[in-house]
Amino acid sequence: MKNGTCSSNIAAHRIFIEKFVEQPRHIEIQILGDSHGNVIYLNERECSIQRRHQKVIEEAPSPFISDATRKAMGEQAVALAKAVQYQSAGTVEFVVGKNQDFYFLEMNTRLQVEHPVTECITGLDLVEQMIRVAAGEKLTIKQEDVKRDGWAMECRINAEDPFRNFLPSTGRLVRFNPPEQTMWQADTEHLHGVRVDTGVYEGGEIPMFYDSMIAKLIVHGKDRAEAIAKMREALNGFVIRGISSNIPFQAALLAHPKFQTGDFNTGFIAEHYAHGFNSSDVPHSAPASRVALAAHMNRRYRARASTISGQMRGHEVVVSADYTVVVLGAEGESQHHAVTVSDFEYDSRKSTVTLNGKRYEFQSFSAMREVRLQGICNGQPFTVQVERGTPKNPLALRIIHNGTQIEAMVLSPLGGKLHEMMPYKAPPDMSKFLLSPMPGLLVDVAVQEGQKVQAGEKLAVIEAMKMENILFATQDGVVRKISSGKGASLAVDDVIIEFE
Repeated sequence: MKNGTCSSNIAAHRIFIEKFVEQPRHIEIQILGDSHGNVIYLNERECSIQRRHQKVIEEAPSPFISDATRKAMGEQAVALAKAVQYQSAGTVEFVVGKNQDFYFLEMNTRLQVEHPVTECITGLDLVEQMIRVAAGEKLTIKQEDVKRDGWAMECRINAEDPFRNFLPSTGRLVRFNPPEQTMWQADTEHLHGVRVDTGVYEGGEIPMFYDSMIAKLIVHGKDRAEAIAKMREALNGFVIRGISSNIPFQAALLAHPKFQTGDFNTGFIAEHYAHGFNSSDVPHSAPASRVALAAHMNRRYRARASTISGQMRGHEVVVSADYTVVVLGAEGESQHHAVTVSDFEYDSRKSTVTLNGKRYEFQSFSAMREVRLQGICNGQPFTVQVERGTPKNPLALRIIHNGTQIEAMVLSPLGGKLHEMMPYKAPPDMSKFLLSPMPGLLVDVAVQEGQKVQAGEKLAVIEAMKMENILFATQDGVVRKISSGKGASLAVDDVIIEFE
């Protein structure tokens, strides 16, 4: 640049300008094409809820675009497919701005993970359609035959720990019990329900070598509100143990006010969970109900124990109605709640719990050996997960509902008073150790024994589920010992490096 003009020896003949799209949304059009020149579009899917450019929740139709935009996008997708004489199922992806202006991204010439939501609202089996097209058949439906029935959503269930920055979680599936299905693949007759697509099973191993997605949970409702409600209830009943899953995060997304109103874009997760995800991001709408449920279940457990232990007539064990529910917190912080359990009927599994002057009338249907518990509270059905005993406290009950969980002990009033006097035993100080935050393969150790390191310096690299995770020093120090060498298979909290 010279005197405000371009120098004559610079050959600048072209300028590339990148379009800035405000509040972008990722919306894609499902198409079908045959070998006879017929192409149709099967409405759209909204895939804007993404983390690190990976889709988390998909739904159909989109809560954002108008019928006019839908038609325009569909016609553009069909025109593109016809231009290349495309045959089979495919997806044309667009980025859509806040004013519903849309721009082509790419075309996926395959069936996508989220295709079940399109199957739900159209009543078409896309796999069947692909096979028929591949066999040379003509499409049997025309554009005007494509319907849009209700609302469908899909949550990707991933083997990752949302409370540890979504690190991969591998290991044995000690329990894998999805919610009850009422919809199935290749079945377009039974819709408006719940469907689970998966390839894993209870007792199987989730290895470190593949993608973290282990299941797809799909629901179909008459409208978006019903689809969200069905999905939240289905997530409550999805039992996974042995590994961590992103179910709590999915529950938080579904409960977020902006998601529920459809006010989101591709930056939603980065904006609202910029500092990661923690339990405070999932506030429970009725936290006292979990405390009351703990008292109800404890009464059921005690009643069963008294009936099977063998008692002499006239000397039966009298089960008290008054309890103290101790909700265990971090670092010894606990909350004590006085409750009364009355009107108990063991055969009908009913009881009334009084807590802080409010009555909770419970009826629970599931057997006590089951983790998933279904029942009614004050006339409203619920699904919750209840377990007796936790790794830290064999006397505690763990209750998981709507992405939240509590650990509580149900004690006698005297036991509650004695518990308040118990000293807190702090966990050991592990600040001088670099622990593996995840199971995986240690592919690199970047330091040596005796080396001085500074905060922010690279220490090691762990590989799992197609991702490399770099571990950095959180403070200055000197390496005392390398406890795990390159090539080691690590479990969570295995020691990698010890510092002086």
